[in-house]
Amino acid sequence: MDKAKLKVGIQKYTMIIVLVLVMLFFTWGTEGKILLPQNITNLISQNAYVFVLATGMLLCILTGGNIDLSVGSVVCFVGAVGGVMMENMKLPIGIAVILMLILGALIGAWQAFWIAFLRIPPFIVTLSGMLVFRGLSNIVLGGKTLPIKSEMFVQLFGGGANCYVPDFLGSGEGLNMVAMGVGTIACVLFILMTVRGDLNRRKKGYETENPVAMYGKMIVICAVILFVTWKLAQHKGIPTSLVWVLLVVLVYGYITSKTTVGRYFYAVGGNEKATKLSGINTNMVYFIAYTNMGFLAALAGMLTIARMTSAQPTYGQNYEMDAIGSCFIGGASAYGGVGTVPGVIIGAVLMGIINQGMSIMGTDQNMQKVVKGLVLLAAVIFDVVSKKKSE
Repeated sequence: MDKAKLKVGIQKYTMIIVLVLVMLFFTWGTEGKILLPQNITNLISQNAYVFVLATGMLLCILTGGNIDLSVGSVVCFVGAVGGVMMENMKLPIGIAVILMLILGALIGAWQAFWIAFLRIPPFIVTLSGMLVFRGLSNIVLGGKTLPIKSEMFVQLFGGGANCYVPDFLGSGEGLNMVAMGVGTIACVLFILMTVRGDLNRRKKGYETENPVAMYGKMIVICAVILFVTWKLAQHKGIPTSLVWVLLVVLVYGYITSKTTVGRYFYAVGGNEKATKLSGINTNMVYFIAYTNMGFLAALAGMLTIARMTSAQPTYGQNYEMDAIGSCFIGGASAYGGVGTVPGVIIGAVLMGIINQGMSIMGTDQNMQKVVKGLVLLAAVIFDVVSKKKSE
């Protein structure tokens, strides 16, 4: 029995174990440079779009292993339109941001209609979207780069050197006290929520986690949170891009785990026919998943042009691959119905560490692509083999 539990535990935390091993390898390979405060900040800022897109991609994958190939082009197109609205049309930042989000949602709804109600394969619809919106991006920008001069927009979405949450608590001898405070509060809230959840399960008579495992997990997660926030505090504090990432992760983590709508995505991916017979509108589940993907692609578009301080027709290339890879590496099933937001974030962090670690080590760009491809293949093979064994 103990061996069986150990085996289940190892399978459950496989990607966390892999993440730790990869981090240790690159810490050794870069002589500790990957753990420098500035590199930790860069890891977050440079991969903010991955966290956002991967969260949306998870909902598409949950519906049955479906993907959205158009997100990179949608990121580019929404960014291009937003840049034109702010710089050429001189629209106020607030109005431009709202219009960009609406545009992303409308693009998502356009593709969702064909997928959900006419049942055209998502691969075909989104492949078409990838070509269409990449072409439209070139048309909107005339094939040129458009600088983003709005300091407010750049600071709000984390694109400049000073795009950090202000340290209104004062200086702490080189430490950003807001970052340290946020890390401490996050740990306290996590401990309270974990203990409360365990007590509720005990009251209802549900099976509970082993106390040693539960408290051990709490210690490890709190240690990681405090370590990251301590590193951020040593640089300039919390990047504003991280605020957007945390907002997306918390909202969608709650939706997928605590709401009825969130359970519908898992139900459709698990058995669509049974879900439909139970009275759930499966067409609407597909529609919501792909409309939401467009909405989050718009947010990723804003994060991208803010970080680059420009809009360019080439932005967003291979973004869809980063998002899809993060989902599968993070434990989402290629068959649908399995996957979590925390798992996706672990996958995105793993991809980011691999990218940054190899860059610091001076690895050739082509070899970096080879490594990322092999990591993705290994993750999917693990999923397929595990599913066959369970059957």
